[in-house]
Amino acid sequence: MEIKVIIAMHKPYQVPVDDIYVPLHVGACGKANIEIAGKKILTDDNGDNISEKNPNYCELTGLYYAWKNIAADVIGLVHYRRYFTAKKLSYRKRHKPFECVLDNNELSALLKRGDIIVPNKRKYYIESLYSHYCHTLDGMHLDLAREIVEDKYPEYLEYVDKAYNSTSGYMFNMTIMKKQYLDEYCSFIFTVLGVMEGRIDISGLDAFSARLFGRVSEILFNAYILKKRDESVSIVECRTMDMEPVNWLKKIWGFLAAKFFGKKYTKSM
Repeated sequence: MEIKVIIAMHKPYQVPVDDIYVPLHVGACGKANIEIAGKKILTDDNGDNISEKNPNYCELTGLYYAWKNIAADVIGLVHYRRYFTAKKLSYRKRHKPFECVLDNNELSALLKRGDIIVPNKRKYYIESLYSHYCHTLDGMHLDLAREIVEDKYPEYLEYVDKAYNSTSGYMFNMTIMKKQYLDEYCSFIFTVLGVMEGRIDISGLDAFSARLFGRVSEILFNAYILKKRDESVSIVECRTMDMEPVNWLKKIWGFLAAKFFGKKYTKSM
């Protein structure tokens, strides 16, 4: 079984040595190539691609590239600063970050248990995915996405509603899937987002706000997973790890300020 996990990256950064990982320069259209010693860096502006949409689609231009151009039995997407890991926290504290990244053997074991690998759920407790999006960004994006799903994929509508009302979800646009599910998911998500593009004016948005399609997809991914669960597709959760320290105080304050004081996000936390 051939496995390829795309690493979405926009600048030089250390990458895992395991051959299942494929560094991919996302948003490469019109940019200088990234160079990393000892590693060939693919660019998402070759073949069938949407590289020029990266400012709005974020890492999804990498997912699209993998869907259309990578031949493998299993395809995944991670970030250059965030990976899946099978290692316990006690192990991760004693070792360097890249020694703890999910490797081929660990991933192969997970794939014996499930068809789709997802991150452990992020829990919001006092917010639903919908209300959190509305408090921090522009809820109209999700309302529009729901309208499009109702029109184009009505069989998904109940799962979109369940995802919107859930107080936890699978975030980051990270996943590893057997190819048949990647084909199905990408057909769904890129159709919905493509219709959204034609119905929303992003010309006046700043760079942070214009990344809305990548954010909407995080929520819709949960609808897809809920539907697959109902169809008895096996889903396996896996821990994630950040390669750099996370300022949790800043994140928590931003979350609370948005909910209770109406302070929208204006930059990544």
